[in-house]
Amino acid sequence: MKKRLITFTALLVAASSAWAGDDTPTALTNRDAIALVQEHANFVWTLVAACLVFFMQAGFALVEAGFTRAKNVINIMMKNLMDFSMGSLAYWAVGFGLMFGVSKGGFIGTSGFFLSDYTPGGDPWILAFWMFQVVFAATAATIVSGAMAERTKFSAYLIYSVLISAIIYPIFGSWAWGGLLNGSGWLEKLGFIDFAGSTVVHSVGGWAALAGAMVLGPRMGKYTKDGKVKPILGHNIGLAALGVFILWLGWFGFNPGSTTTADKSIAMIFVNTNLSAASASVAAMVVSWIIFGKPEVGMSLNGALAGLVGITAGCANVTPTSAIIIGLIAGVLVVFSVLFFDKCRIDDPVGAISVHGVCGAWGTLAAGIFDMGGFSMSVVTVQLIGIAACFAWTFPTAFGLFKLLEKTMGLRVSPEEEMEGLDLCEHGGTAYPNFEVFNYGGGGGSPKAAGGMGEAVALKRPPEPAH
Repeated sequence: MKKRLITFTALLVAASSAWAGDDTPTALTNRDAIALVQEHANFVWTLVAACLVFFMQAGFALVEAGFTRAKNVINIMMKNLMDFSMGSLAYWAVGFGLMFGVSKGGFIGTSGFFLSDYTPGGDPWILAFWMFQVVFAATAATIVSGAMAERTKFSAYLIYSVLISAIIYPIFGSWAWGGLLNGSGWLEKLGFIDFAGSTVVHSVGGWAALAGAMVLGPRMGKYTKDGKVKPILGHNIGLAALGVFILWLGWFGFNPGSTTTADKSIAMIFVNTNLSAASASVAAMVVSWIIFGKPEVGMSLNGALAGLVGITAGCANVTPTSAIIIGLIAGVLVVFSVLFFDKCRIDDPVGAISVHGVCGAWGTLAAGIFDMGGFSMSVVTVQLIGIAACFAWTFPTAFGLFKLLEKTMGLRVSPEEEMEGLDLCEHGGTAYPNFEVFNYGGGGGSPKAAGGMGEAVALKRPPEPAH
């Protein structure tokens, strides 16, 4: 530690002498010293941003837990834990190589499996870059968990989680981002703009979520025989709200961190990210207020997430004013999208399809429409090609995977297990051992809003102490 401190101090002295115009000879040339300090700063910023993105796993877990019923909380936490744990191993073994390995034809990487591009004593940037990318892969995987909540077999979900991290996400990622390391994706060669992943991460997760929700079918009791929506309320709006704030914080690593460079460009990305989320939350609140007669909390929270997803593609190439417009449209869009999918009898307990799939597509299109370089129909066309390519690859692949799981090991728990709750039948426990859970509404959110939140949880009176 002492040796490293001395080395870093020497670098700073050398760099400061360059800035001061000092011509005194140093162990390193001034230019080399400045470059080395910058390189170290890039490592630190990239890894700090990776930590922020990792913390988004906690946000997703809390949002999903809060928006669903108390009897499924353990199952939700286990899925989010395994999304990252098993996904990390799958991405290390296969996904990273498919995404960033040497690419022939711009479609798929062919090298770098098992982190073989790094050797002891080699370039440590491979390790920093891998760490930043694996948290993105985990984000794409965990998006699907919410749309499939409360009715999916844990064992089947684990297989899906591995395959999206190893194959589905990395292959599309190689088309758009492969050139960030050793690849050369065909979409990026066209000039496709998706700076931090509105489509690469969020729409991939959203369209896979759509496939999973369609194959599974709705939760028991979600729709009446005549097709009307019967909201199944979540159990803890406080958890959901905390999760959204954690995700909002994490996005300050997700978007600015995608520079992988510690420089002044991150300031505008921070501002754009925040403004889009804020305007989208306000827009969703206003629209839900008009539709339901009250400012609906679930829609407002999802509005913030919709704005964050929407600005992710264009956060580095649009102005702050454009970011507000992008967020406003995302906030309106997410409300109507949630209502649309409910009318189609596609049950998505947390609104993942609308937030990530639909608003991810909107954000990618918006990156072309509001490009600071000026509007160009050719740029917008490339954006549309990327959006279509993402859906054409992700949805059929994920749908086929879920159908295969359904036909082989089974994808959905039995009706009896669904009624009892996945915590007991899949994990042998309960998240609230001192509480008695009733399966009816109350506790938060509006029952008028599809996918509203709130389930009554009554405290059991402890036994009287013996005297």
